[in-house]
Amino acid sequence: MNPRFSTVPSHKKTRIMFGKGTKMYSIRKFKCPHCQEGKFFVSHVYDLRKVGDVRESCDRCGVHYSKEPGFYFGAMYVAYAIGVALFVALWVSFNLFFDYVSTGVQIIVIVLATVFLSPFIFALSKIIWANMFIPYDPKALELKEKEVH
Repeated sequence: MNPRFSTVPSHKKTRIMFGKGTKMYSIRKFKCPHCQEGKFFVSHVYDLRKVGDVRESCDRCGVHYSKEPGFYFGAMYVAYAIGVALFVALWVSFNLFFDYVSTGVQIIVIVLATVFLSPFIFALSKIIWANMFIPYDPKALELKEKEVH
């Protein structure tokens, strides 16, 4: 059999890439990177009073989300990268598919998209940053239950 061709069906590849146990699952669902069950944020992403507020620890497995004071300052670099990707994607889309749109309109749309997506980008950058440093443990909930009993 040729190793270049996968025998895994395409619908299962999606489950493998985005399913529970992957970093993408935790990022996509805004769940605890360690057990992927508990909530990561205090409230909804667009709750502007608590935007980006991360819980102190997971309510399911008990892992502490902040490894040290200032842990999430590194998420600024992730947010910057996401912001640049958003700008480039919009700019390229305008110039490839909507070349009749003026530069002023392009700038206004890019600025508005950035402003409206800022809370989401802020939250997304924090969960990505946490997933870079907090490993997934499929037995995290079992270990937590054993500690309680």
